[in-house]
Amino acid sequence: MTDYDPRIVDLYDVDNPDGPDHDYYRALADATNALSIVDLGCGTGLLTVTFARRGCRVIGADPSAAMIAYARNRSGAEHVEWVHGDSSAVPAGPHDLAVMTGNVAQHIPDGAWQRTLADLASVLRPGAVLAFESRNPDVRAWEQWATEVASSRQTMHGELREREEITEIEPGVVEMLAHNEFVETGDRFVERMVLTFRSREAIERELQSAGFEMRAVYGGWRSEPFEADSKIMVFEAVRS
Repeated sequence: MTDYDPRIVDLYDVDNPDGPDHDYYRALADATNALSIVDLGCGTGLLTVTFARRGCRVIGADPSAAMIAYARNRSGAEHVEWVHGDSSAVPAGPHDLAVMTGNVAQHIPDGAWQRTLADLASVLRPGAVLAFESRNPDVRAWEQWATEVASSRQTMHGELREREEITEIEPGVVEMLAHNEFVETGDRFVERMVLTFRSREAIERELQSAGFEMRAVYGGWRSEPFEADSKIMVFEAVRS
């Protein structure tokens, strides 16, 4: 994969702060009495290190070398096993809980997605929980993301201009081109992301095929019932 510019990684926690989503996953870890937790797609490790405060084994894995490098240097990092890689690199368990936060599931394309679920099933003990969220495709959130005129903000690296270009390249598959310019240096670069918007029914089928039983699907971080117009789908599945 093409990795993130380190300056963008420096801004990740500002753009994706600790909030109700992290509260949900921490509460789930407590409720399941998890003694070994896998945070797949852990990013900068903002949530990951808080799992470790519970005194359990915690593994943070991410395919971005820049993200893992940042995570290794944050406070509390010494209590986490950091892994540079995807699901195939997660150490053998048995683990009690696996999470994929920040809509990580949507960054994994079909083919790799099914393998990811199978990889997680192979390292989780029977009865262990897998939890993650994904945006509801029926809401079509991506239609609101495009920006024709660049916005500007001040960062630790000076003024940053940003613009988003969005294309639905096939039904439910969206390409996002994030145009970035650091004004003081004149550095310009484009980050390309492809997001897959899977339906609730498709995700449930794929989980069952991988060896999971559905436990719940919520429409928000307070365990609200999922409705047709819910913006997100929060999945909890149990390893068979």
